[in-house]
Amino acid sequence: MSIPAAFAGRLSIPVIGSPLFIISGPELVMAQCRAGIIGSFPSLNARPLAQFEEWLQRLSTELGPNDAPYAVNLIVHRSNDRLMDDLALCVKYKVPMIITSLGAREDVNEAIHSYGGIVMHDIINNKFAKKAVEKGADGLIAVAAGAGGHAGTTSPFALIREIREWFDGPLALSGSIATGEAVLAAQAMGADFGYIGSAFIATQEARAVQDYKDMITQSESSDIVYSNLFTGVHGNYLRPSIVKAGMDPDNLPTSDPSAMNFGSGGNTDAKAWKDIWGCGQGIGAVKSVLSAGEYVAKLVSEYQAAKARIGLGPVAVTAE
Repeated sequence: MSIPAAFAGRLSIPVIGSPLFIISGPELVMAQCRAGIIGSFPSLNARPLAQFEEWLQRLSTELGPNDAPYAVNLIVHRSNDRLMDDLALCVKYKVPMIITSLGAREDVNEAIHSYGGIVMHDIINNKFAKKAVEKGADGLIAVAAGAGGHAGTTSPFALIREIREWFDGPLALSGSIATGEAVLAAQAMGADFGYIGSAFIATQEARAVQDYKDMITQSESSDIVYSNLFTGVHGNYLRPSIVKAGMDPDNLPTSDPSAMNFGSGGNTDAKAWKDIWGCGQGIGAVKSVLSAGEYVAKLVSEYQAAKARIGLGPVAVTAE
């Protein structure tokens, strides 16, 4: 297992805050990094392109050497016509970590490697994991069953084991992780990082409407619905938001995958992420809206307590 040495000494807990479409902005990312975890955001959250550069300038100047590094999520699918412009800015500002999604591209990886950046690619199965590494990804994000947004269906136990049979690089696990105990469990299975998204939606710095945050604190795993209707790609969504949009969450039609659309909601008038709210199965652990710093401090406390319960005691985050 491997956490990049340049990252390990700056982490309070081995966690990556996942990029949240629409919701992650510089305020949340900086709060995450200052609390000691890797904060991230999708480049497409900054619109127009000029705003993306403003965000990168801000993060580059306001985060210090003692803060955790930040990451930018690039959608490399052919539908993203802004990819190359966003990539050029990532290279210009030497973004420490890039998270690539919906495809793996050698040219993107080479551009990030040109300045020493690290590429983590998110995958939902072992087949895609191998393709990503073959194309030059440094690390992988295993998006297992129960993760928020676009998610796979494979058990994290199975997925991590399959990947670790051949890959010893940086590996993050996504899927129902919302507590320090879950982060430790991810490490026990063979991951280097816990990958947490949904719980950060219900933080003060998140750019989510208050109803979305409140709905998370009032919901649990049984309130999550898995469907491809809203973007053409299967993902997990909050049942109450589907009901609020006037649909029956137990009788959703299947969308045409070729009509993949991240902005307008596939085959419905309701828009994914804006009207239909993505969320993972781990939200039963989220009971109140905290600041990102308070939530990370809670994670650290739970993580250390879990280590003590199984006889490990407090152990610092280290690199190999």
